[in-house]
Amino acid sequence: MPKLVIPTSRYKQSFLEAVREVQASGSGLGDTLKWDAAQMEADFDRALTELRRYEPGNELPDGFVNSEPLWLVEGEAYLGRASLRHTLNASLREFGGHIGYEIRPSARRQGHGRTILRLTLERARELGLERVLVTCDTDNLGSRGVIEGNGGVLEGEFVLDYHPKPLRRYWITL
Repeated sequence: MPKLVIPTSRYKQSFLEAVREVQASGSGLGDTLKWDAAQMEADFDRALTELRRYEPGNELPDGFVNSEPLWLVEGEAYLGRASLRHTLNASLREFGGHIGYEIRPSARRQGHGRTILRLTLERARELGLERVLVTCDTDNLGSRGVIEGNGGVLEGEFVLDYHPKPLRRYWITL
């Protein structure tokens, strides 16, 4: 049964395989596409620290909010990741929302998107959030189904000057 965990070296090899998989496919969250997998492999402890840099207790750069990285794993296999932002700023209200998630290409279309969002919503509830914003590109039918399947109510479709595609904003009441 898949579960959410805090990033740990236990899943190092599977995580690095997934990063390379996402990069080879060209479809994933922007930061995954930019990561240097060889550098991450060489100093994985540093990579983990970097992944967890916005957790509560850490000093935040201007314009950032506290968030926690979460990995969806099953057994020893890394399946995907989520970022749960504890609050919204103006930028996240427009694009990004409270939750971003990504499933590695070889694990897509198996229900893991719905699972990672459901489990991340449970974590948001534990943090005391009452309502969360989740966004996706309008042409991302998989994410639209995942969000709607988890109770997402469409706020609307929007075009942003800095994003190449129109996007949809959904609110989920917890």
